[in-house]
Amino acid sequence: MNGKELICTVKGHVATITMNRPDRYNALSIRMIEEFLEVISACEENPDVRAVILTGAGTAFCAGGDVKEFAERLEAISRHLRRLLTFFHGAISRMNRMSKPVIAAVNGVAAGAGMSLAMACDLAVAAESARFVMAYSKIGATPDGSSTYFLPRLVGLRRALELTYTNRALTAREAETWGLVNRVVPDAELPASVNALAAELAAGPTMAFGRAKRLFLMSEHESLETQMENETQLIAMSSKTADFREGVKAFAEKRRPIFRGE
Repeated sequence: MNGKELICTVKGHVATITMNRPDRYNALSIRMIEEFLEVISACEENPDVRAVILTGAGTAFCAGGDVKEFAERLEAISRHLRRLLTFFHGAISRMNRMSKPVIAAVNGVAAGAGMSLAMACDLAVAAESARFVMAYSKIGATPDGSSTYFLPRLVGLRRALELTYTNRALTAREAETWGLVNRVVPDAELPASVNALAAELAAGPTMAFGRAKRLFLMSEHESLETQMENETQLIAMSSKTADFREGVKAFAEKRRPIFRGE
């Protein structure tokens, strides 16, 4: 599952995807985005993968789109962006629809599409040195990468507009206060902290996690009664899984359940 600009390793049911252009602060080239879609699809289809970590090599998480690549293609930039976003948005959609939890390990700056990526993950853990900035308007661009979907849901509309209009950079602690990340840890502790969280999730009921994610995404659009019917349908589906039976038996037997993601 490795490409030239992404590294993906699988250990203990956890896949770690590392954006690997440290000399460009992991800016998203068209090649990296194409590889990202391939790797996310492989993680989704691999039954041995039950949780995913997304991080960056070097000192940055992701600096956003590769603006130097944009400059080289200005004569056909609209066509280039449409192609790029077909792959990028496809990868984000696949990441959000799969049952495996995805954790952003934000090890440095997350700017533009890099900030979008961090928000699109299910959970985010940030190093103290991390910074978050929308950055799009710096080049006269509008947001992409699902940021207009997730940002107002995480921080509210007014704060979303403030971050977009002013390009205010949030520290990791500010991002935690605003609800952009779940927790902040010292830089040196980020890998261990994220690995422990991913291992915990990988040992959980994977299909139930995926259905819970689906329900929360649905809830923004549905009425109360429709959402409760969605809950009824999905818990009925979950009750047919081996993990549900194991969970109920373990509760009755007063022991810790052993989930297998089935």
